[in-house]
Amino acid sequence: MNPKIVQLILSLRGEGVSDADVLSAIETTPRDLFVTPEFLEQAWEDRPLPIACGQTISQPMVVGRMTEALCLTGREKVLEIGTGSGYQCAILSKLARRVYTIERYRTLLEEAKRRFAALKLRNIVPRLGDGGLGWPEQDNFDRIIMTAAATEPPPALLAQLRDHGLMVAPIGPSGDQRLTVYRRDGDQFHQHVLDKVRFVPLLDGIAKTL
Repeated sequence: MNPKIVQLILSLRGEGVSDADVLSAIETTPRDLFVTPEFLEQAWEDRPLPIACGQTISQPMVVGRMTEALCLTGREKVLEIGTGSGYQCAILSKLARRVYTIERYRTLLEEAKRRFAALKLRNIVPRLGDGGLGWPEQDNFDRIIMTAAATEPPPALLAQLRDHGLMVAPIGPSGDQRLTVYRRDGDQFHQHVLDKVRFVPLLDGIAKTL
C-alpha cells in the first residue's frame, strides 16, 4: 500500500476517527483523483486543498469526523449540500444506500460526475441547484450533510430531514464556525457541537458562470 495512505490513516486514528468502515472508505477512495494537478503531491496529506471555482477539498480529518457523525449503516438515503470535487460524496457512497448531491457550480458538478463514472459509483444522484433549498421532490432524507457553512441551519434542509434523522453541518459566521450535529425528534431538533471548523460559505442560487 502507498505509504502516504498508511500515514494518513494513522493520522486520522490519532485525531480520533475510529470507525473502521469510515477509515476503510477513506483508505480506498483515491483522493489524488479529486485534486487539481498542481496539488497532486499533497493529495494524501491531512490538509484542505484548493479546487476550481474558489472552493476547497476538505481536510481528510474533517471528512472523517463528519462522515462518522452521520452514523451510517448502509441503508440510508443521504443528501449532500455542496458536491465540490466529489471526494466527500464518493466516501459517502460506500457507506450509504444512495447519495443525492447538489452543487451550484456547473464546472465542479461535471468534473465530479466524471470522477464518479471513473470509479463506477452508481448510487450517486448529482444535481445542479441551490443547496440551501435542498431537494424538495425527494424529501424525507435519513441523513443530510453540508460541506459549506451557514450562519443558521437552513430551514428547508431541516424540513427535509426525516424523524430521527441526522444532519451534520458547519454553522456560524466566518471565523466562528462549529461543526454541529442535529437530530430530529418530531418537530424538535436536538443539537450538539463537535469541533471548531472553517468552511467556505453556503451561497444562494446557482452560479451564473463557472
